[in-house]
Amino acid sequence: MKEAGRVVAGSARGTRLEAPGPATRPLADRVKETLFAILEPGLRGARVLDLYAGSGAAGIEALSRGASGATFVERDKAALAVIERNLARTKLGGPAVLIVRGSVASFLDRTPPLPAQRFDVVVLDPPYDDPAELLTTLGRLGRSDGHLRPGGRLVAKHFWRDAPPARIGLLASERVRRFGETALTFYRIEEDG
Repeated sequence: MKEAGRVVAGSARGTRLEAPGPATRPLADRVKETLFAILEPGLRGARVLDLYAGSGAAGIEALSRGASGATFVERDKAALAVIERNLARTKLGGPAVLIVRGSVASFLDRTPPLPAQRFDVVVLDPPYDDPAELLTTLGRLGRSDGHLRPGGRLVAKHFWRDAPPARIGLLASERVRRFGETALTFYRIEEDG
């Protein structure tokens, strides 16, 4: 079994997570620690969307730290089974957790959510070999009728050389953190005005 690191903090702290396979790039513990140190103040009770979920490590870490719910979107059948096993291993499954099989594009292009169904935090980790996928997804999430609530936060994990723009739609970059070849770009969605 390939590992996707461990849950860093919260109710499932220390639990080792399974990775879907050799083609995935698990969220390294060091990256996860920085990511969630920045998100932590607004995480308790938040609704989290984990796009290109892979092992589900981002959404599981958020649940462990007090998020009220998480939706995992992944198209790979084997990865979906890993997410289910990781949720069972951490005992973080439940009615507020949803696993969606399908492409991120099809999920985001469905009928726009009602305001109460929007997410507080979105984490996306698209394939590094397709930088256009990152830009397209950010464009979908930066719409006023999108899946992120006004004032919500979005974190994009990407290859450091493929940095996304500082503004895209209603998304405005707040900060960037780099870890070798990996970078995290943090956005906040602004009010449509």
